[in-house]
Amino acid sequence: MKEDLKQYIEENKDRWLEELFELIRIPSISSKEAHKDDMYTACDWIKASLLEKGADKAEVYETEGHPAIYGEKMIDPSLPTVLVYGHYDVQPVEPLDLWKSKPFEPEIRDGKIYARGADDDKGQMFMHFAAFEYLVKTNQLPCNVKFMIEGEEEIGSPSLGKFMEDHRDMLAGDVILVSDTSMLSAENPSITTGLRGLSYVEVHVTGPNRDLHSGLYGGAVANPINELCKLIGSLTDENGKITVKGFYDDVEELSEEERKEMGRAPFDLEAYKKSLDLKEVAGEKGYSTLERVGIRPSLDVNGIWGGHTDKGAKTVLPSTAHAKISMRLVPHQDSKKITQLFKDHFLSIAPDCVKVEVEFLHGGEGYVSPTNTTEYQAASKAYELTYNKKPIPVRSGGSIPIISLFEKILGIKSILMGFGLESDAIHSPNENYPLTQFFRGIETIPHFYQFYTEMKK
Repeated sequence: MKEDLKQYIEENKDRWLEELFELIRIPSISSKEAHKDDMYTACDWIKASLLEKGADKAEVYETEGHPAIYGEKMIDPSLPTVLVYGHYDVQPVEPLDLWKSKPFEPEIRDGKIYARGADDDKGQMFMHFAAFEYLVKTNQLPCNVKFMIEGEEEIGSPSLGKFMEDHRDMLAGDVILVSDTSMLSAENPSITTGLRGLSYVEVHVTGPNRDLHSGLYGGAVANPINELCKLIGSLTDENGKITVKGFYDDVEELSEEERKEMGRAPFDLEAYKKSLDLKEVAGEKGYSTLERVGIRPSLDVNGIWGGHTDKGAKTVLPSTAHAKISMRLVPHQDSKKITQLFKDHFLSIAPDCVKVEVEFLHGGEGYVSPTNTTEYQAASKAYELTYNKKPIPVRSGGSIPIISLFEKILGIKSILMGFGLESDAIHSPNENYPLTQFFRGIETIPHFYQFYTEMKK
């Protein structure tokens, strides 16, 4: 298969790129109502693509939110069934002025695809479409394949749980295959074996009943922005620990042996700082950078606003201030419990001179996958065949809240075969995806099907 696959990729790579670019050009931003029609356009495109690439059937399903797409190729019920998961929704593109090219007009520069969704997750998702096409068109598909593609991952997948509950039989399978994560580097392949959970809230601080003249009222009336900054500043201490009472009660503490094993992963701290233009890193005292993003929870302000933000001066004491705050959680931390702990804490430390509200936006649980499963061993062999190096198991700092729900509802383990890189700038301006990783992903995925089917016999 190896040489035949490489030849097929070489013959079809230009067509695949143009097809991917068609999908990328659809601005399927799930968090913005203005893009509702674009979500349906993306669904129709994906349905047509799955059918063209060999699926026996593909349908668009309505959900309580954005629609989902299901497709399948069932060749023999006695064979294993792989359920491929991906998402067609993307993050907003602001700030636009930081993009070097239009976010929904993909460009290839320096061997990389630049566009919103190039990596997360249209580029990585399309690798599976291309790999599936190869296996079907060359009559080498060794197992049954199903596709479940959703449009709400970037807003916490609020509708997918019910969709899965309503379609358990349709989605039944042996393993869920996901490419929505990254690798250590292009030279050092890795398999993500853990994800952090998430609690995402929005806080609102209200002072006077209207905006006030800062000269006439400044110093006599509390400024909500000032108070919000104080509140946020108190959420972590001088050692980088989160001060919310009870926050660490359920945090799993890894043994020294486990931490030493994690430390084997190649990581160049100086190169990391240089790539981000940082003089020094920060975080919880007593932990390495990889540990801080892999096995420890975190709290970050994702957005803050209030008062006058346009150009020029306006001497206003604002009536309100707001912030979006995300907490990345580790296994055993419950997102609902953490959200309540945060709310109780934030309200308890608010001064009487302002009113405070905490609004829950979305969240999900962390996930840890063992390395002794059939799917992990098959993925490891597939990476090794493509990269000529055995992949390293790593825990990612990111969150895919729906992964833990897959196992809870469908009773299926997931294998996270990501091909993105840290430098891909997902969720940021100038998101990109190296062509080498895109094509290596297409090359690796068929080998996973092959090894997984052989091991399941």
